[in-house]
Parts: sequence; C-alpha cells; structure tokens
Amino acid sequence: MALRYKHFEAIEKNAALLGVLIAIMVSLGGLAEITPLFVKASTAEAPPGYDPYDPLRLAGKDIYVREGCYLCHSQMVRALRFETQRYGAHSVASESAYDRPFQWGSKRTGPDLARVGGKYSDEWHRLHLISPRTVVPESNMPNYPWLAERGIDAAVVQQRMRTLRRLGDPYTDEDIASVSEALADKTELDAIVAYLQGLGTLNKPQAPDAPSTP
Repeated sequence: MALRYKHFEAIEKNAALLGVLIAIMVSLGGLAEITPLFVKASTAEAPPGYDPYDPLRLAGKDIYVREGCYLCHSQMVRALRFETQRYGAHSVASESAYDRPFQWGSKRTGPDLARVGGKYSDEWHRLHLISPRTVVPESNMPNYPWLAERGIDAAVVQQRMRTLRRLGDPYTDEDIASVSEALADKTELDAIVAYLQGLGTLNKPQAPDAPSTP
C-alpha cells in the first residue's frame, strides 16, 4: 500500500506527467463515447421511399453550404420535449443518408430548419432571403439579394451527381442527363427555396407499408 501511494504521489508532484496521463484518459473516454456514434452514422442506410436530392435541390444545398447558413441554423431536432414541441418529430440518422456533409449544426442563432419544409410559402422564403426584415422585423439575418441574380451551372451539378453516385447515391444516367432541362432559367434563389421547402418533407423517411392480410 505504501509503495502504491508513493507512485500516486510521484505522479501528483510531476505536473508534466500528470498532464500527459490526464490527456490520455480524456482521449480514451472521448473515443469510447463518439466512436459508436460515427460507426452508426456511417452505416445508416436510406429507407424505401427516401430519394437523393433532385438537381434543383442539390444545387440549393450547395448554395446553403456556400453561404454559411449552417453556421446559424441547425438541422437536427433533439429527442427532448421542448425541442419536439417547437420543431416537430426528432431527427433520425437515416434522414441524412444523402447529406455530404450533413447539416446537423451546433449553433442556433436562427431556428432549426429540419422541419421547415412547407411551413411557409415560396414567396415568403424569397422575401426572407432577399430582405429578412421584410417578413421578420426582429431578424438579424443578413440580406442575400444576389441569389436572385445568379444562374446555376448545370455542368457543375452534373459533375456533383456523378461524384455522389460513386459514393453510393442512386443517381441514374437519365437523372444526370436531365439536369440541364431541370435547371433551365432557374436562379440560385429558386434552388435554395426548393432545398428549404423539402427539408423534413421530401426527404423524410417513410413508414413501411403495412403487410397485406391474407
């Protein structure tokens, strides 16, 4: 016992050694907590009825990321009552099966957007993006007027879809070939509104069909 105490005493008196051992223990504890979550997230599969982003929404998602919207808005409703009462059903991993990168976020300067689809009209979103205080006077969100002036490069979206197909997204040659037609005369504003209107609706996991009775 005395020998063991001397070992502890030596560690406590050596600040450098104590710091290294604390770092090792904290690292091991952290890995034990987050490793299962990463493994589960990487193996999440899209359920039946869950489709990858169409060309317009895929372009909108990229614009959403480019403009840094994820820095102020999360897309993850936690399984807590005050969260589900405000935002709707809690998020599940399969909802982000086609998100690379996912948009869960970690900060809410603005509200969570996981279930925003269909909550407001297209026109509301347009006004909100161009001049937020037109529809929400207390908003501190910046204006994004240039979105209405910029078109979408179909070739970039096609290449994006080809890359995502290599990663497992079920895009077909027909899907990729239809991009130019789908994006004709569309602006970046159209794209991001389409993306927002689909959140929690178009890409929401569907319940499996009930088995038929004999």
